[in-house]
Amino acid sequence: MSETWTQHGKVRAREGDGVLEVSVDGLTTQAKYYKPLIYEFFRKAWRGSRPAWGEYAVEIAMEYVGEPPWLDLDNLAKALLDAIKGYAFHDDAQVARLLVERKPGERERITILVRKLS
Repeated sequence: MSETWTQHGKVRAREGDGVLEVSVDGLTTQAKYYKPLIYEFFRKAWRGSRPAWGEYAVEIAMEYVGEPPWLDLDNLAKALLDAIKGYAFHDDAQVARLLVERKPGERERITILVRKLS
């Protein structure tokens, strides 16, 4: 994984070894908040690889501090996949494997890992 992050506001991303990693600082219970935030990052700041065809694996981790937030993980996944569509892959129908988890962390954030399957 490349150590060089591209950042715009609360969103940062890097890529290397066939993996795109996107990190969003902070949490909210409104899943719809993330789509415009991530979309704006890709539109304004991202100069990495372009989307490709094929199948992808996506891992989404919601890290929280204290009590876990009341947020439906399926709604979060849908918002995030919509946000990275057109940048990580052409269509979210290309996602063949999806893992979404909520876990305690050192700080509140969402991490998305996108890997092309062979």
